[in-house]
Amino acid sequence: MMKLATREKHLIWAGVACIAIFVVLQFLVFPFFESKKRMARGLKAKEKGLAEIARLSAEYQTYQTASESIQEALSKRKGGFTLFSFLDDAAGKAQVKTHIKYMKPSTPVSTGPFKESMVEMKLDALTLQQLVGYLYLIESPGELVTIKRLSVKENKKEQGYLDAIVQVLTFQ
Repeated sequence: MMKLATREKHLIWAGVACIAIFVVLQFLVFPFFESKKRMARGLKAKEKGLAEIARLSAEYQTYQTASESIQEALSKRKGGFTLFSFLDDAAGKAQVKTHIKYMKPSTPVSTGPFKESMVEMKLDALTLQQLVGYLYLIESPGELVTIKRLSVKENKKEQGYLDAIVQVLTFQ
């Protein structure tokens, strides 16, 4: 065997110590801190997920409450209610029946437990007062009737009169 000088022995021990420190750092310390970072990132992701679940739960509760109030209003509605006849009756009360150019009912569309029923109607040569009076009669929260879209323009034939296209929506 070879005899090593003290200085060489110290260098070998220093090299062994460096390798040992490298191995400890590489296989124990660095993985520990990386694992800690990974867990922190995972925790943040889980917190975001939990916040999203809480937000969705609140949104669901809002929809559930709205659904129950719609169901309650529908149960209070008179039997045999149709949007078409409701609009026709309101036109009679507002004295605008003669101004109705057309009324087009659409096919009911299911939205959850309810069906959306819609009627599009065109009214010609109305005064602003007649239009507002009619709109006031048909916008009926008690009957769950609402105006979905309204388009108003000046009548080209008669000055001071309006033409309107109204889309009215209800649930069944």
